[in-house]
Amino acid sequence: MSSTQTQATVLIPGKLHPHAVSRIEERFQAVRIERGDAALLDEEARRAVRGIASATVIDAALIDALPNLEIIANFGVGYDVVDAAHAGARGVMVTNTPDVLTEEVADTAIGLLINAVRELPRAEAYLRAGRWSREGAYPLTRGSLRGRSVGIFGMGRIGRAIARRIEAFGLPVSYHNRRQVEDIDYRYYPTLLSLAEAVDTLISVAPGGTATEKAVNADVLAALGPEGVFVNIGRGSTVDEEALADALRSGTILAAGLDVFVDEPNVPEALMACENACLLPHVGSASVHTRQGMADLTVDNLIAWFTEGKALTPVPETAHVGQKR
Repeated sequence: MSSTQTQATVLIPGKLHPHAVSRIEERFQAVRIERGDAALLDEEARRAVRGIASATVIDAALIDALPNLEIIANFGVGYDVVDAAHAGARGVMVTNTPDVLTEEVADTAIGLLINAVRELPRAEAYLRAGRWSREGAYPLTRGSLRGRSVGIFGMGRIGRAIARRIEAFGLPVSYHNRRQVEDIDYRYYPTLLSLAEAVDTLISVAPGGTATEKAVNADVLAALGPEGVFVNIGRGSTVDEEALADALRSGTILAAGLDVFVDEPNVPEALMACENACLLPHVGSASVHTRQGMADLTVDNLIAWFTEGKALTPVPETAHVGQKR
């Protein structure tokens, strides 16, 4: 590796996994700021920055303020916090961290589904409160996985991993995606509403963005029916949270399991008040093993870019981008 490559300046805005920070500081000239705001950098620093490693918002204004920026390494498979289209137009590579978190997130989705259907968190709270000994057995749950049909909204890597797990339960799988996936045999529905009408269990793994904003709305929830269960492991923005709270309160659907929310870490009080909702603080990939793997891939993308001139996991919007010379 040449001294120029070793001395490349990498900006770290906001919080980033400490393992990623440690590796960046060992390999590059690291510059840390509180958030993705170019006003926090002087002119010299702006010109020096050639890479960004982040898990926060990287907008067009920040990209435009860094004239020598070459790569944005996003910590996470979802990269809707990065204006990837603008980066691509500017010739800036954007990478994410697919695959390393797929199985962990899929496991969490199944955990949320079982918790929502069988009320396991509520049953544990019943035991811990001493009610088992005082009042007897926990009431039989109305919900069960038996006889369910499952629809997956977003049949990407994680959606496929969830589908494999659902098949192991002996349940049929259908899906809705932006387009039909050619190499799978699950039944495809061209709209989310038609999928919801065909199933009673909907698992959302869809990415964020304007195309999916509030896609899971009152009509979709009503289509699931009174035995319906909704699980969201993708992005909070894909759900109309007010409509979901109404559906849970009114019995329009039976239950929900949520790991993501629109305004994290703020969870709507209306959802907090729903006992038939299992709520988690965005822990889908939050194991030491998986987060370290994500951190390594984030940094490995930077190293590959500055040593070999190519990224390991470019996002589609920037797959055409080549290293600047």
